[in-house]
Amino acid sequence: MAHRRTDSAGATRELLQKLGDLTGRILDQIKFQQARVELAAALQRQVLAAELPVLPDLRAAGRYTPARVGLDIGGDWYDGFVMADGSVGFAIGDVQGHDVEAAALMGQVRTCLRAVATATTDPAEVLGRTNDLLVSMATELFVTCSFLRFDPATGELRDARAGHVPAVWATTDGRCEIVLDDGGLPLGIHAGEHYPSSRRLLTGAGAFVLLTDGVVEGPEYPIEDGMKRVAELVADACCTDPDALAAEVIKVADLTGHNDDAAVLVLRYGRLGERPGNGGDPG
Repeated sequence: MAHRRTDSAGATRELLQKLGDLTGRILDQIKFQQARVELAAALQRQVLAAELPVLPDLRAAGRYTPARVGLDIGGDWYDGFVMADGSVGFAIGDVQGHDVEAAALMGQVRTCLRAVATATTDPAEVLGRTNDLLVSMATELFVTCSFLRFDPATGELRDARAGHVPAVWATTDGRCEIVLDDGGLPLGIHAGEHYPSSRRLLTGAGAFVLLTDGVVEGPEYPIEDGMKRVAELVADACCTDPDALAAEVIKVADLTGHNDDAAVLVLRYGRLGERPGNGGDPG
């Protein structure tokens, strides 16, 4: 009897030791995951806190809100920066998923776009070269993106998109449209992809609004309804402050169920409050 109790006590101690080791490993994994999340969140805050360019005839404003489910981080972002030839580049994008990996790739894509834009400012080439870089990285995630080039000297806006949600363009003379220009595949899928670009002159006053699909689409909310609602908002407020307009557009995400990240980038050109007048001329 005593011998059996000794064996039983030893087995219990061994089991407790294994349980302690397992608990320690789990706690280490939890701490590691928490560190990854905190790092990804810090990266996203840094990206979204970057100051957007301010020009005499163009002001930009952005908004971002994370998905209601999951982590408070994701792959949506917007960006704006002055390029070497004096033009200004604007980008908005959405990395597949809303987790640590999506946030990390978001930072890489933003860096790629800025790096490529030092060699060429043509939106079609910027997206094409960035796509080839992402394909070479063999990432399992894909990225939708729109890239724009605004020339303050001429008022010309060129844009190209890679599988991304259409923009909304409204002018102070009452014109409003969902910009259904041709685009290419999302970034990171197929090397050598071609991205058509479009040209328009921004004269008078108006707003060019870019967004991600989390703003306009949800499990039970069709993207057509979301785009229509955004178009109504932009048409009514295209002559107002861009920050106020961005804040109103991002609220559309509340209608969709908000299961995805959402980002908005408003480009407001012309004088605030200017109405009516010619708002632009497609090229």
